[in-house]
Amino acid sequence: MKLYILWHVHALVDDYGEHDEEKLIGVYSSSEKAKEAIQSHKNLEGFRDLPLTCFEIHETELDRSSWNDGFTTVRYVG
Repeated sequence: MKLYILWHVHALVDDYGEHDEEKLIGVYSSSEKAKEAIQSHKNLEGFRDLPLTCFEIHETELDRSSWNDGFTTVRYVG
């Protein structure tokens, strides 16, 4: 079963430096429903001040793992 996860992600600069601020909006049964949620959220407080490109729909499958090969962290030393 496919699921569609809707995130709102944007760069934020605060006392801790620059980082992404991520908000999980919801999990939907179709991409159409996720797109409808974008339409219902895009004019709400906070969301309306940022571009629509901040909304991201990620497709996944129920009962399927991610990161099956682990991960590595790359650190920049300048």
